[in-house]
Amino acid sequence: MCEKHSLEGKFDPKSFENEIYEGWMEKGYFKPLEDKSKKPYTIVIPPPNITGKLHMGHALDETLQDILIRYKRMRGYNTLWLPGTDHASIATEAKIVEKLKEEGTSKEELGREEFLKRAWDWKEEYGGTILNQLKKLGCSCDWEKERFTMDEGLSNAVKHVFVKLYHKGLIYRGKRMINWCPYCNTSISDAEVEYEEEQTHLWHIKYPVKGEEGKYIIVATTRPETMLGDTGVAVHPEDQRYKDLVGKTVILPIMNKEIPIIADEFVEKEFGTGAVKLTPAHDTNDYQAALKHSLEIVEVFDENFKMGNLYPEYAGMDLYEARKRIVQQLEEEGYLVKVEDYTHNVGKCYRCHNTIEPKISEQWFVKMKPLAEPAIKAVKEEKIKFVPERFDKIYYNWMENIQDWCISRQLWWGHRIPAYYCIECGEIIVDESKPETCLKCGSTHLKQDEDTLDTWFSSALWPFSTLGWPEETEDFKYFYPTSTLVTGYDIIFFWVARMIFSGIEHTGKVPFDTVFIHGIVRDSQGRKMSKSLGNGIDPLEVIDKYGTDALRFSLVSGISPGNDIRYMPEKLEAASNFANKLWNAAKFVSSNLAEEEKVREFCYEAFEKNKTYDPNYFKLEDKWILNKFDKLVVEVTKNIENYDLGIAIDKIYSFIWNEFCDWYIEMVKPRIYSDDEKIKVPVSDVLSHILASSLKLLHPFMPFITEKIYPNLITFGTQDLIVAKWPDIREKFIFDKEEEFLEKMKKIIIEVRNVRANRNIHPSKKSELIFVTKQYEKELLELEEILLKLGFGTKITIQKDKTGIANNAIAIMQDGVELYMPLEDLVDIAEERKRLQGEKAKLELEVQRSEKMLSNPGFINKAPEAKIKEEKEKLEKYQEMLRNVEERLQNI
Repeated sequence: MCEKHSLEGKFDPKSFENEIYEGWMEKGYFKPLEDKSKKPYTIVIPPPNITGKLHMGHALDETLQDILIRYKRMRGYNTLWLPGTDHASIATEAKIVEKLKEEGTSKEELGREEFLKRAWDWKEEYGGTILNQLKKLGCSCDWEKERFTMDEGLSNAVKHVFVKLYHKGLIYRGKRMINWCPYCNTSISDAEVEYEEEQTHLWHIKYPVKGEEGKYIIVATTRPETMLGDTGVAVHPEDQRYKDLVGKTVILPIMNKEIPIIADEFVEKEFGTGAVKLTPAHDTNDYQAALKHSLEIVEVFDENFKMGNLYPEYAGMDLYEARKRIVQQLEEEGYLVKVEDYTHNVGKCYRCHNTIEPKISEQWFVKMKPLAEPAIKAVKEEKIKFVPERFDKIYYNWMENIQDWCISRQLWWGHRIPAYYCIECGEIIVDESKPETCLKCGSTHLKQDEDTLDTWFSSALWPFSTLGWPEETEDFKYFYPTSTLVTGYDIIFFWVARMIFSGIEHTGKVPFDTVFIHGIVRDSQGRKMSKSLGNGIDPLEVIDKYGTDALRFSLVSGISPGNDIRYMPEKLEAASNFANKLWNAAKFVSSNLAEEEKVREFCYEAFEKNKTYDPNYFKLEDKWILNKFDKLVVEVTKNIENYDLGIAIDKIYSFIWNEFCDWYIEMVKPRIYSDDEKIKVPVSDVLSHILASSLKLLHPFMPFITEKIYPNLITFGTQDLIVAKWPDIREKFIFDKEEEFLEKMKKIIIEVRNVRANRNIHPSKKSELIFVTKQYEKELLELEEILLKLGFGTKITIQKDKTGIANNAIAIMQDGVELYMPLEDLVDIAEERKRLQGEKAKLELEVQRSEKMLSNPGFINKAPEAKIKEEKEKLEKYQEMLRNVEERLQNI
């Protein structure tokens, strides 16, 4: 049974959030149940990097996951939210290298073994930071199942997969064009290259056609230094300008080398001169053309951007210095035609944001086409669905045009490739453990490959390796496939696609049934949050100031799947105000409820004793709120099931703030204050039921305040809210007609308030409320006390027609019922007439003044257009105000 928490004093989330979280942990609520007859619902957390610190993107991602897990837990599913972290090879290695540099040493000086020891030490010291921060966010993960991508079990899974794919011919080692990051000093995959626009120049250079005096082909390039390694010039086969030159050769300036002119469709006729130089060692398109046309491949510079020995004068020179010298030489020798400004997309490393260099290198690759085909089929056959659906197009586009995946990295931190080379005979042995001898020659001199695997290779196995695969563990058999993957749209091809093809290939099943995509958290101006812009917001600072629930509410309210979120500080204030409103309402309700035992007795008498329902137990306002709430349960449940979490929270907010706090509590105050048990006990039951059930709907979104309030209500000894049952629809209590009538009364009361506000009628000034109706007499009599209180009434009169009602009475109409308020009850008729006549005189003077000004040719001809327009608008406003005053005088 849950313990009561005091609701004394002001709302202060810092005073109870940690205590409540610790309570959930101690009671083991985050762990799955032993009962395997229940349907499982599983989420694996997108593992944050061990270098990471909680930012708004994490806060959104984890809040959405926690909402789904808490909701499914309350719906009776056996839930598992599995947490963990990613070793993040590039990012982590960069951190440690930076630290070594501060110490005046390097990883090379340290050596691999000592470096890895330092890396593990760093992981132990800093790697758990972000997971502890996730606890502050209220994440209800099973922390006892926490995994790390370099755990022994996960590492074994990685080796198992590598060996299996290698022996199937799906992993191979080869020399191909790859993306090289000179800063991280490693290869990276195509998916890890981001493109940014950069300003540069386009150099137009003429290459003389051999044997044709005075004839040239002009090529345009953004990288003149690479020309030293040109092995051809390409034109489009349909370009009439160069039709007669295809098959001939040109002389490469500076190098004085003969290279062929080829025709290839990859050339854009409209770009530059329509002729492109081919440097196969340093451009992806050029590399493909070289393979196709059997061109030589010549490297111009090394991986550190130092020029090679092709031209002695530039050997060892920095690439950008060489560019200046080469351009100067081209100009001096008459080969430079012109230089123009140019903007183009440049590939950048997604980690360090430095420019990527295409490079031919011997690496390990995964053959992707055979793996992509079943993964495409799985989404097309709706075994996996994307929410929103439009994101499957990004998935299809990437998968259908996929290239082989370069998986080797020139790093030390990560999963080392399980390939062993025989020093004696060169044989390559791929195995999960190091072989004792070479299988070919029997030599014992074996050396393991120096490279590690792409981080995403291990992350791709995350949904099943974390559950014990390749062993057939109980967790794997019960919780796999997992249920929902929650992630941002920016890693659909990095991670989502790779998990899908990996799951199908290695387990024969899709890894999850739904991919719930959310957008990126941006600032209020729509800009991405970043250190350079200084617009980042620390979620922990927000939690410290406003509490976790306010942060979660502000992130989810108003969002829709797949769309970016603009983070507005005003939303935090609104969330904080809502939490305060809920807190104060709960304090009022809990401190005025009848005793729980009395409510239990009354409920038994009304509903269970005779197995029938006592129709007098609920008043009209009770039936209204019960009916409204049941509809809310249906809508919110549907919204959550459809992943419309932003809509769901906004509906709950609206119901609690408006219907429950502003209307129902105000309606029932006289009853809850009553000393008569027959009046007080039933309304205590409804008040507590609606608030407790509303807390259940709200709990997945705002877990702390709801858990704090819940035990202070009449819950008949039920357990803590986190494991309470999601609200049911009580089908025998359908009060549509009562709801319809009370909604009409609400509209009438709102209009009464508007009328009084517009006429500046003091709250102490009340009037008779005359209702004209032929169908609602019984209902109006039942609501008499409420209508008098909320409608500022002295007494209620109900009649079937308008007999005896003064013409000047204020009328408010609703279908089937009309309300009339005698004007003399609200205002002193003589005083009101005098006031209106004075107002009329003032307005007549303003109208005359304005008409006179607008009929003056001097004003019309000389005044600015804006001034004339302003005066016309004033005249229209005064005329409208005058008509209203005259109408009110006529009514009096």
